[in-house]
Amino acid sequence: MTHRIQVQENFDLSKFTTMGVLCKASHFVEVHSIDELKEALNFAHQHILNVLILGGGSNLLFIKDYEGLVIHVDLKGIEVIEEDNSSVTIKAAAGEIWHDLVLMAVSNNWAGIENLSLIPGSVGAAPIQNIGAYGVELKDTFISLEALERSTGKVQTFTKEECKFGYRDSIFKNEAKGNYIITSVQLRLQKNGKPTLEYKALKEYLSEREIDNPSIREVSQAVIAIRQSKLPDPDEIGNTGSFFKNPVISATQFKQLEAEYPTIPSYKISDTHIKVPAGWLIEQAGWKGKRKGDAGVHSKQALVLVNHGNATGEEIWNLAHAIQLSVSEKFNISLTPEVNIIG
Repeated sequence: MTHRIQVQENFDLSKFTTMGVLCKASHFVEVHSIDELKEALNFAHQHILNVLILGGGSNLLFIKDYEGLVIHVDLKGIEVIEEDNSSVTIKAAAGEIWHDLVLMAVSNNWAGIENLSLIPGSVGAAPIQNIGAYGVELKDTFISLEALERSTGKVQTFTKEECKFGYRDSIFKNEAKGNYIITSVQLRLQKNGKPTLEYKALKEYLSEREIDNPSIREVSQAVIAIRQSKLPDPDEIGNTGSFFKNPVISATQFKQLEAEYPTIPSYKISDTHIKVPAGWLIEQAGWKGKRKGDAGVHSKQALVLVNHGNATGEEIWNLAHAIQLSVSEKFNISLTPEVNIIG
């Protein structure tokens, strides 16, 4: 039997986002099934309310109170739906915590997502920005997802091609933005897979410890250790992980920058385009460890903006703007937020 949804009013959202900014939603509901999700959408329709879908809250910044219905998707369940000697296909519900899914795969020695260890957020949020880290992206193991179309209430399947994955990008951030609610994701993992070890920091970490032929578990543990050394724990200080995307610039522009800054780090995307770490640009512009009130830049990783206690979303956003401006003036490079700005 389906429980009727319980809509709460004037709801404090600070515990539901990893940035922890002070913010309220005029209406809030938690849903645990697709039927409850449909019911919540009907409630919003009947009361003429805007709708915001909330997963793990790790990639959101509210810059003011939200007038509308925030739906926290808490669909749970992970199942094996196909298996052979070499691979396994798993289906995970959108409300599962991403890192829990990674740990489950690692414990079974299923390769493919170990480099994505400790990325905060929910499974349902992962395809929206095609999460990636240490040389691996979600799309590398992705098969398909199911999503509820908001206008019809029908569940549709999206293949990898239909998701139009790009760097921290997908159809759900562009032409399909706001039209669908992801309810589950399918991934194919390898039983005898070799870990991806191209990423410099990961290679160095393993090499320093003389781990020449790392297991899936050792790669996961290495990624966790590297992330913990660079990125603050949201339980200790509010943050959304990487606040900006790493910009991709032309090879011509990179050559000009390299002449002036010989130590500039880079990742070659193609013969014509180079990716430059946003954290390095921000640090060179003098922002590392700086703060304005309770809004600050992390002291170990300039790519991470932090809430030192009682920062408002607007204060964090103003700081982000100031960083964008100084990086643009110094390097002629535009920084784009990786975080979704709500307000």
